Amino acid sequence: MLKPISGIFLSLLAIAGCSADKAPSAAPASAASSAPQASAETARLRAALLPVPKGMHVAYGPELGEFGSLKSTQQGLAAVRAAKLQRPECAGAAQLDADSPDVAKAPAAVIAFAADRGSITQAVVALPGKAFPAPLPKECNSYTADVSGTQVTYKTRMLAMPAKGDESRAYLTTAAGGQKNAQIGSVMIRRGTLIMSMLVVGQRVKPQGLYELARLADQNLAQITH
Repeated sequence: MLKPISGIFLSLLAIAGCSADKAPSAAPASAASSAPQASAETARLRAALLPVPKGMHVAYGPELGEFGSLKSTQQGLAAVRAAKLQRPECAGAAQLDADSPDVAKAPAAVIAFAADRGSITQAVVALPGKAFPAPLPKECNSYTADVSGTQVTYKTRMLAMPAKGDESRAYLTTAAGGQKNAQIGSVMIRRGTLIMSMLVVGQRVKPQGLYELARLADQNLAQITH
């Protein structure tokens, strides 16, 4: 069973940046890999990443390597450590656990896109088994956190996304804090032992747009698993 982790990290970073009127720092595109030579598996995972969406640009990555060692994962861990959550167990609920040795050492590829209207962050991880995170616990549907001195309220609901891959799940979170609000759409898809995780952050995230991104991501997963 996978403990929660990873996805909410980036949303915490997004809200911290939003509330502070600045975006989180991103690695330059030239830092494409966390190792001098990417393994054949991580190269395959890179092929599963989405192309640059229309009107957006690459803000981070693609970064390849062991999931737990990626800079994006480490930034997320630091964000959660810095935040004070009303319900610590909800930090990334329904996501992957980068503290689990199997997950931390799993080959992964991560990329982030940005535009004035928001951002998309996608990760593809090759796990050793066919594991999938449990659904979000009911107690994590609503909770608060202190993020960089700003009190943020998170409210999450599951979306009725059309089924994708072998297993899939999608949520929409509204984060309200300070003078600004944000929405975070999250998608998790499993095909075989591959898991695709995606976060879409903006002032308003439309479920239909999220579903279309999920369709494209699942299409890529299908191509590399056949």
